[in-house]
Formats: sequence, structure tokens, C-alpha cells
Amino acid sequence: MNIDWWTLGLQASNVLILVWLLQHFFWRPVAAVIAKRRSDTQKLLDDAAQKRVQADATLAEMEKTRAGFAAERDAILVAAKTDGERTKAQALEAARMEAETLQKAARAAIARDTATAQKASADQAATLAVDIAKRLAARLEGPAVEAAFLGWLINAIKALTPAEKQAVADGTLDLVSAQPLEPAEQTRIEKQIIAAFGTQPEITFRVDRALIAGFELRSPHFLLRNSWQADLQRISKDLRDAA
Repeated sequence: MNIDWWTLGLQASNVLILVWLLQHFFWRPVAAVIAKRRSDTQKLLDDAAQKRVQADATLAEMEKTRAGFAAERDAILVAAKTDGERTKAQALEAARMEAETLQKAARAAIARDTATAQKASADQAATLAVDIAKRLAARLEGPAVEAAFLGWLINAIKALTPAEKQAVADGTLDLVSAQPLEPAEQTRIEKQIIAAFGTQPEITFRVDRALIAGFELRSPHFLLRNSWQADLQRISKDLRDAA
């Protein structure tokens, strides 16, 4: 077999030239394009990763903000509930105090009305009792009653202190009786009064039918009461004071 070295050399040269051409005009631009695309792709991936990180951060911030809103909402609800309960408690306390005030006022008014009614009833009872006693006493007029009152008057004069007796010794005394006295009775009673005082006062006799029965000794600075009227007035006062 014969080898054509010239043909082989030309073919080898063509191959080398083709390889050089491919390397310079095809493979290098293609490699550059591939490298550039790879770089662009990596950049896009890096940008996407960065944006994802930013999106995750934004999402986390939104979650945090939403959690803050939820916490604030819960705090507002709790505060509103607390304020509502406090307002309700204050309203209930105010209502209770107002009710107590009204109850106290009502009890005070009832007590005043009761006291007024009791006093009015006591006054009416006292007035009725005194009127009944006055009517009964008016039916007991007579010498025995007058003698009893005169005896009580003389005893009351004797019970006075010496200073009290001396205070009226030189004055004028009015002896007031419920009924007019005969001259003989006036003389007899005057002697008993003078003996009881142990002095010589001037005695003037007067009549006051409001006494019902009994006697009273009066002067500008002295009063000694011993009559049905005085007794009934004391009884009426005691009845009203007791009520």
C-alpha cells in the first residue's frame, strides 16, 4: 500500500486550520456566550436569593407587626373589659350609696312622722286626760275639798325657808281662791297664813274660777300654787314629757 504523504499533509493541515477556525470563531464565542449566560443566570439566582431573603424579612416584619396588632387588640379588649367592669362596679356602688341615702332619708322621715304622730297622740291623750280630770275635779267642790287644799297650802308655807318667808314678810300677798270666800272664812284663813309665815304680811283676797278648786298665794316676786289647775297643768306636762 502506497501512502500519499502530500495528500495526508494537506488533509492534516486542513484539519488544523479547521480546528483553529473553530476555536477562534466558534468555540470561544460560544464559550463566552455560555460563560456570560452562566454569569447572568448566577446573578439572577443571587438577586432572586437576595429578594427572597428580603421577602422573608418583610414577611417576618409583617408577621411581627400583625402579632403586635393582635397583642394591642387583646390589650385594648382587656382594658375595655377592665374599664367596663370598673365602670359597672362604680355605677353599682353609686346606686347602692344612693339607695342607702334614700333609705336613711325614708327612715328619718318615718321616724319624724312617727314622733310627730306620737307627740300629737300624746298631746291629745294628755288634753283628754286633763279635761276628764278637770270635769271630775269640778264635781268635787265643797268644804272638804277646800279644807284639804287649805291644809296643803299651810303645810307648803311652813316648808319654806326662813329667807323665803322673810322675803314676803313686809309685802302684800294676794290669796286667790276658786270661789268667793265669806268674811268669816277670810278671817280664819288669814290667821292660819299669818301663823304659818310667822310674820304679818298684808293679804288681799281675789277670785279666779280657772283654779277649779284650791288656793294660790301671789306677789310680784312670789308664787305658791296649790290648786286643781296647778295639779292638772303638772299632770299634763308629765304626760307630754313621758311621751
